[in-house]
Amino acid sequence: MSRIGKKAVPLPKGVTAKVEGQKVTVKGPKGELSFVATDNITVAMQDGGIKVDPANDTKPARAQWGMSRTQIANLMKGVTTGFEKKLEISGVGYRAAVQGKDLNLTLGYSHEVKYPIPAGITVTTPKPTEIVVTGIDGQRVGQVAAEIRGYRPPEPYLGKGVKYAGERILRKEGKKK
Repeated sequence: MSRIGKKAVPLPKGVTAKVEGQKVTVKGPKGELSFVATDNITVAMQDGGIKVDPANDTKPARAQWGMSRTQIANLMKGVTTGFEKKLEISGVGYRAAVQGKDLNLTLGYSHEVKYPIPAGITVTTPKPTEIVVTGIDGQRVGQVAAEIRGYRPPEPYLGKGVKYAGERILRKEGKKK
């Protein structure tokens, strides 16, 4: 039994939800998001919230039960507060700047890396060594942050590169004489 799946997803103030078969559409102050549940899951509106249950007692249905409830809860969080990922850049001469709809990254290559910012995602650089990715869709925010980090992941000897804020880099010892 899924402990998370048993709980109904409450509707925050200012949020409206609509359930049409397997599709859940949530509208809030920041925008509108939708999620389509698999056929193993039943979704229903129930006294001020959305209730998720497995359609049958099979292993795939039980496996998708808690995940579907969490996806719907993330829709609620996205349209009310939104999602945010912070990245830190460390290294001599490494920096980032937003110019128009592109993020320009100087990461020690012979050329500057230009990353086009996708629609629905906001990228800001409060400092030249800090990048903040925000948006209402948590999956897309995480994907954009991972793509930016992928241009120069932190290396284990000096720790140079792009890392998530708060990420611990496992450092290795260098050569010895």
